[in-house]
Amino acid sequence: MKKFFGLRWWVVLLIYIVLDVIAVGMGMGVSIFCILLGFPIGWYLARRHLLLNLEIKDALVKILRDSLITSGVTFVFMAVLWGRTVSMLFDPAADFINFGIPMILYDPKASFVGWLVLMIVISPSLQLLATIFAAYLTVAIKANQG
Repeated sequence: MKKFFGLRWWVVLLIYIVLDVIAVGMGMGVSIFCILLGFPIGWYLARRHLLLNLEIKDALVKILRDSLITSGVTFVFMAVLWGRTVSMLFDPAADFINFGIPMILYDPKASFVGWLVLMIVISPSLQLLATIFAAYLTVAIKANQG
């Protein structure tokens, strides 16, 4: 098991990128599975850094850094995937109603803007929170065990 947690950082990053692509594909562009992927990633990051026999403070700093990297990867995927549709905001003939997004606000254009903000900004932020929560919970449990 120590071999699994002792992989080189670039191998772990490549594995994460593949898993994130699969999660984005499973959600068909909606990053709900990316957010859920944050929980096992947080557990893995905590176990990985705690097995290096780091002080808890140093481990938490590295967990935060790696969580920001994973969230950044998801942000780039979402920006590439949904960023192309931003040009529709400047097209007077754009059909927001039949675009296929939920009309969460009263105006279709406002709903479209809300959807883009949700997909591009808020979803990676939620993944960051899920990753940090799972990692810090793992650190707390391991600290109580000794």
